[in-house]
Amino acid sequence: MTRIASDLLDAVGEIADGSTVMISGFGAPGQPLGLIDALIEQGASGLEIVSNNAGNGDSGIARLIELGRVRRVVCSFPRQPDSWHFDAAYRAGRVELELVPQGNLAERIRAAGAGIGAFFTPTGFGTILAEGKETREIDGRGYVLEFPIRADVALIKADRADTVGNLVYRKTARNFGPIMAAAATTTIAEVNEVVPAGGIDPEAVVTPGIYVQTVVVIDERTAAAERAASLASAETAAGGRGR
Repeated sequence: MTRIASDLLDAVGEIADGSTVMISGFGAPGQPLGLIDALIEQGASGLEIVSNNAGNGDSGIARLIELGRVRRVVCSFPRQPDSWHFDAAYRAGRVELELVPQGNLAERIRAAGAGIGAFFTPTGFGTILAEGKETREIDGRGYVLEFPIRADVALIKADRADTVGNLVYRKTARNFGPIMAAAATTTIAEVNEVVPAGGIDPEAVVTPGIYVQTVVVIDERTAAAERAASLASAETAAGGRGR
């Protein structure tokens, strides 16, 4: 049964210290900024964060790291021009890092939701990322055994939900949301609107409600902050390409 939370803080109220928390997003697109801010306010600590990157600027995941609430990060993209809080925490030994190639990260999360025990992938073979892992030659090519990544909680961003938790996404903001929803014990979705059950074409549903325990509608202020973050992310990316 999907619960419609009264507000963002209510939505994240039961996240416990030490939880493994997946956070969707590829940079700002698809990142549930309202839920992350609520998690900061809620106060859970000792968290393991699984996300595509380790945060940027002074908000979101970066703010969680700055506050010392993150003990470990699993991601594919820990460094970018404004990831200073992760850099400082990592160099000071305050946060652990598991670096996972982006395709492997997505597939390890997907495998958890699909009930796959482990899989062999050529990505990382022969590099330090394969050290200590089982390898095998298949049809003359080297492969590395990788295991699923599961989470206690997934915080994801979707465009719209119905009252039974079915979700649709907006363009590239879809990214990690669907696979994280299936890989977590509890999924909390931040959405722009909730419509009555049956208000979403069943053929358009991306994440079925069976994977979603809580839905919360963001307010206009949070939506404005997300738009600003998305614009800043685009400007940062453009600056990076120009260097």
